[in-house]
Amino acid sequence: MTLDTARVKKDFPILDREIDGHRLVFLDSAASSQKPRAVLDAMDHYYATTHANVHRGVYTLAEEATAAYEAARSKVAAFVGAPSSRGVIFTKNATEAINLVAHSYGRPRPAPGRVGLGPGQAVLLTGMEHHANLVPWLMLREECGTELRFLDIDDQGRLVLDDLDRMLDGVGLVAVTAMSNVLGTLNPIAAITEAAHAAGAVVLVDGAQSVPHLATDVAALGCDFLAFSAHKMCGPTGIGVLWGREELLEAMPAFLGGGEMIRDVRLDGWAPNDIPWKYEAGTPPIAEAVGLGAAVGYLTDLGMDAVREHEVALTRYAMATLADRHGDDLHLYGPEDASARGGVLSFTYRDVHPHDLSQVLDSVGVCIRAGHHCARPLMRRLGVGSTARASFYLYNDEADVDALSDAMIAAAELFRL
Repeated sequence: MTLDTARVKKDFPILDREIDGHRLVFLDSAASSQKPRAVLDAMDHYYATTHANVHRGVYTLAEEATAAYEAARSKVAAFVGAPSSRGVIFTKNATEAINLVAHSYGRPRPAPGRVGLGPGQAVLLTGMEHHANLVPWLMLREECGTELRFLDIDDQGRLVLDDLDRMLDGVGLVAVTAMSNVLGTLNPIAAITEAAHAAGAVVLVDGAQSVPHLATDVAALGCDFLAFSAHKMCGPTGIGVLWGREELLEAMPAFLGGGEMIRDVRLDGWAPNDIPWKYEAGTPPIAEAVGLGAAVGYLTDLGMDAVREHEVALTRYAMATLADRHGDDLHLYGPEDASARGGVLSFTYRDVHPHDLSQVLDSVGVCIRAGHHCARPLMRRLGVGSTARASFYLYNDEADVDALSDAMIAAAELFRL
């Protein structure tokens, strides 16, 4: 199935907007994607017809809201190949999902029957992680003395896995991104999880960049936890997902306290609710869950294989176009093979500072990212302070790439380089 980008563009109202008389060319979906009308309408309809708090009321609106909220959970479970919806936890975003694992699995737990890192066990990370998959573990090291190890990357932006077995010796948890938000690198998650499990470690996958762009099956990945955010996959901000193996979630302690996550409370103690509600304290993001469910439905109807095929072709076109038109003036980071990466192109251009380049491109309606992309250790590994980043999604086409390239030439002329 081929993606009809011209038709897809019509589903996104914001793409009708102009910036200073120029059509909007949105190339920052790695930060946050735009929303189709189906998602906007679903959330509007919920607020206009159905809003009530969930799980607690027995009147019609409350029961309808609860049904909509739990239906979204079931849609998400199916989207990532989860065996049931019980392992799908709604969080604020992927960052909170990772923090949940760091807190509830990572911290030593003396209570019997609880799972987590054993005494002296290390956490294995990589040098390409987003801060969201670094800082929680750095905090764990500060608080508990946990050893952290890091897999390096090569000059093509790929993980160096030659010494993986040695690196895994004594490791209790591996936390790795499925796709770099800077390099676009697609990591061999199934191979990493197989090696990690053989070494007795569990695996958390940061899927914030991969789940919106690739067909995802947690069984095929072999991971124990998967974190991702709605707002990068055509859904609303304010909601993310942690999928976890049910036996682990059952045995881990709760993360936040209060509201829906309790079964009983006494003045001398409390008892937790069943999963997934055990990890969903307080009033949840109900409308956002409805929006996420609509986003999942939209992506499912398009077909994730078609989304991936479109992005590989567009990324290949972009890499060839930029190389042909800009030559040695452009330095592109990450794998050279478009099929080995996602639709993320981080680059430096001549001596133009990325922030200056981004501002000039914005004057003609082209939106790209500039900065360290919440990956300062990776920037240091690359030997730069920041990069410009263009990231593609299902509503981008070759005309958007051409607009980017044209605007870069105009920027060079502006700075007279």
